[in-house]
Amino acid sequence: MPRLSRRHLPSLGAFATFEVAAKHLSFTAAARELNVTQAAVSQQIRALETALDTSLFRRSPGGLELSPSGATLLGAVGDGLDRLTEAIATLSAPPQVDQPITIAATIGVASHWITALTRAYRETHPDTCFTILASDEDDRLSRAAGVDIALICGNDRSRAGDELYYLFPEMVQPVCSPEFLAQNGPFHDAETLTHQPLLDLHDSHWQSRAINWQPLTWVSWFNSLGITHVPRPAPLSTNCNPILIDAARRGEGVILGWRHIVAEDLARGTLVPAHPHVLRVERANFLQVNDHARDRPDLRPFVDYVLDQSRSIAAA
Repeated sequence: MPRLSRRHLPSLGAFATFEVAAKHLSFTAAARELNVTQAAVSQQIRALETALDTSLFRRSPGGLELSPSGATLLGAVGDGLDRLTEAIATLSAPPQVDQPITIAATIGVASHWITALTRAYRETHPDTCFTILASDEDDRLSRAAGVDIALICGNDRSRAGDELYYLFPEMVQPVCSPEFLAQNGPFHDAETLTHQPLLDLHDSHWQSRAINWQPLTWVSWFNSLGITHVPRPAPLSTNCNPILIDAARRGEGVILGWRHIVAEDLARGTLVPAHPHVLRVERANFLQVNDHARDRPDLRPFVDYVLDQSRSIAAA
């Protein structure tokens, strides 16, 4: 297909209709969300396919599915509409020093590491306010309108205009409460941990849209020591890292603690290492500064603070 100039592109409304239809894989559901008729949605999709000279959906007795062209277009349309929404938000509310710094992260990172960072930062910068947005399901939250910075994992790519800073690799270590260690430890031999209650993240945690990484489990940790571990049913399995950490604090068992997520607990002594071995994996954590926020005068000191604090994690 020949390259289209911008002035020959189909209407923005057609692309917006396509995104909604692709989300639902149903013209009827799209019509309901857009408050138009199903025929109107169908007509816009046909016009868009004609203008682009390609099929965007595959129609079968089982329903709709995206064609390869449709899947490619959906990613571009989603990014484009996100950028447009972000730009409009920036125009209607220019960044001001007294506006909160908005941070996006997964639930575990936001609940523990980010809250600890912002609390400590405000001790020396009491006029700085923060908004923390946490989700394991919204994979677009890191670039949502109004989000200034985001903590992301496993992805060293950034959108043009954004800044991306390496923080530290993924590192996990068995941790438990000091009372649990005193009653059941010490665990000098890693194999002795196999007889302890090993609390674990549920498989659904790793399938969440904002995570979707290769699982890092007890099997991974034992394998890194050359130990074959056959998991038993965990006394507690959850897709929520904060629930797992709370259980470990209460002495219910041993968890794999991500070093940055349990850093404050380790510093306070509410959790302690159950074994010295730290498993490091290839994926890393990054700080993403979104384009619209780069020139905020109050943001740079906080970014520098995060980078400084991350060095102690990386050196652990």
